[in-house]
Amino acid sequence: MFNVRTDLAIEAREIYKEGSNREVPGVSVDVNEDDEDIRITVVKVLDEKGAKIIGKPIGSYITMEVPGIRHYDAEFHDRLGKSLAKQLVDLIKLKKDGTALVVGLGNWNVTPDSLGPKVISKLFVTRHLKQYMPQYLEEGINPLCAISPGVLGITGIETAEIIQGVVEKVKPDVIIAIDALSSRKMERVVTTIQIGDTGINPGSGVGNRRMELSQSTLGVPVIAIGVPTVVDAATLANDTIDLMIDNLIKQSKNNKDFYNMLKNVDKNEKYTMIRQILNPYIGDLMVTPKEIDSLIEDISKVIANAINIAVHPGVELKDINKYIH
Repeated sequence: MFNVRTDLAIEAREIYKEGSNREVPGVSVDVNEDDEDIRITVVKVLDEKGAKIIGKPIGSYITMEVPGIRHYDAEFHDRLGKSLAKQLVDLIKLKKDGTALVVGLGNWNVTPDSLGPKVISKLFVTRHLKQYMPQYLEEGINPLCAISPGVLGITGIETAEIIQGVVEKVKPDVIIAIDALSSRKMERVVTTIQIGDTGINPGSGVGNRRMELSQSTLGVPVIAIGVPTVVDAATLANDTIDLMIDNLIKQSKNNKDFYNMLKNVDKNEKYTMIRQILNPYIGDLMVTPKEIDSLIEDISKVIANAINIAVHPGVELKDINKYIH
């Protein structure tokens, strides 16, 4: 099977099912459609066999699919923020006065990669206030600190090395890492949020895999929040041609030679050929929507609000603007 570029566990599972017509061994899937606007799929990788097939470590991957987020609706964004916060509370398991370190991964100079730094700019950071003026803070506000470490090309330092240094000094109880991801399908770009409890490998979806951020490398639980903001151009072209071939097959059953020719198209060869056509001229081309700047702005606010109310149980969403300058 050809290597489709995606960071989403739900898509890795779909790709396997498309090829084998069966569920991934060692993986369980639970779908919740109680809210017609927010579809939640929980993919749990249960053992090493499932991990090898799906290409993800053993753990839980929650995918929230929200196509309506692209159309700005303040009430819906608030509802989504609360739903995301509920998922986060269950994962971060932060005790009273426990410290959360939020890491906004990515390059703030590249819009599709700027999700992490954008979220950091909207957080209610309190660790310094808890240390120096706790008398002014209400009950239910925990120490929260945040950092946007940039990328290797800006700092000359591996992001994981920066985070390791911060963790050594701050000693957080949990790390929440936010990053832009890649998807296989354009329809999932900025309409899908993935939350995982196994950490994250920055840059893996765009072929620039860096040192992983996880409990094994940092010594504390790492909860990852990711949103796909790009699609690999070769994958997009390949899927489009597949759809076209499928339609032609349906329409050409009476023309046996043409039908057989289409049925026998080798998908691996086709994908390799597309990459060969694209690479000499434009390298690893990634595609993003033209309105990506406003989409990043909207979804970063949703994620920041969700983190704010998940980490600070004493703060309600309607009051969050009182604390953010």
